[in-house]
Amino acid sequence: MTEALFILGIVVITALAFDFTNGFHDTANAMATSIATGALKPKTAVLLAATLNLVGAFLSIQVALTVSNKIIHIQGANGAPVPELMGVPILTIIFAGLVGGILWNIATWLLGLPSSSSHALFGGLIGSAIAALGLDGVKWDGVVSSVILPAFFSPVVAGLVAALGTFVVFKITAAVATGPREKGFRWGQIGSASLVALAHGTNDAQKTMGVITLALIAYGSWTAGEGIPLWVKIACAVAIASGTYIGGWRVIRTLGKGLVEISSPQGMAAEFASAAVILSSSHLGMALSTTHVATGSILGSGVGRPGATVRWGVAGRMAIAWVITLPAAAVVGAICWAIAHGVGGALGTGLVFAILVVVAGLMFRHSRKTKIDPNNVNEDWDGGLHPKSAPAESKTPVNV
Repeated sequence: MTEALFILGIVVITALAFDFTNGFHDTANAMATSIATGALKPKTAVLLAATLNLVGAFLSIQVALTVSNKIIHIQGANGAPVPELMGVPILTIIFAGLVGGILWNIATWLLGLPSSSSHALFGGLIGSAIAALGLDGVKWDGVVSSVILPAFFSPVVAGLVAALGTFVVFKITAAVATGPREKGFRWGQIGSASLVALAHGTNDAQKTMGVITLALIAYGSWTAGEGIPLWVKIACAVAIASGTYIGGWRVIRTLGKGLVEISSPQGMAAEFASAAVILSSSHLGMALSTTHVATGSILGSGVGRPGATVRWGVAGRMAIAWVITLPAAAVVGAICWAIAHGVGGALGTGLVFAILVVVAGLMFRHSRKTKIDPNNVNEDWDGGLHPKSAPAESKTPVNV
């Protein structure tokens, strides 16, 4: 029992670490366009996003229940672990899946790629479950209906809505001078970006709530199939808000400057499209990728603006990352399961946790060689992630 409690503690810590990386990886989803257009100063933007992520985490639990009930097969109808898994170290399965998700999150952040934190998590869990239990360890119907299909349709829907919204906005305001139009829509962006940040909290923070609840079910201290412990909600809300406040500046730069040279009307249209899709999906319990939605919206805003240039090469690299996220994280999750289970018990879990800390530390250290921060995140895009030393284009922020 002492060993199981130790492993549960490591799982909870690792889950909250994933939640933290989810926060800084996905800050761009809400704030990249507002920062790029100058609607908000960078540090103000991440503070606002962090606050609203914290609030949004408490507004719903439907996505958390999806994660705890519909991805891997460990829970019976009564909420307890299924009898055929007795003796299987389920906590180790969950732990290995989390490690796969964290390592993929940090790797894509290092490259400035807005890949899906959600798919990294699900991929890690699926890989470790298959390694431990075989194909029957995954609830494939839940994966298809609540993960795969939303991954395909959500960016398309968001892109179409943003394209239409952008086209209509520019059509209606064609007679308005560029300066007043930009200034007015920057105020609108503050509202729309805030809505996306709130929506992100209702969707992404809950994924970690679901994982920790899975761990509590496996440990035997939680059996409610339709609820989440209050302390889990609070811990996950604080973790994702803290990560958001750190600001994933590398991903913010790619989304804000790499896809489209975005104007304020485009930014507002993209953000409202993202918020609508994310909030609808959260209500339905679909654990979609907010990154896919935000990227689709930004691309749609470029398509919808006459004469806008869309960098399809950058979009193509993102699409490749999207496709390989689930299987890549699954491979890492399976490897981590093999190491932890092969060594066994608390020692195996501790070894994999040590590997996670070392690898994550090395990637963070490498990122310091080409630092991107609030001071250079908005410099002109020169075909790559890293900005030139030339000063950024001047944009007057709204005084917020």
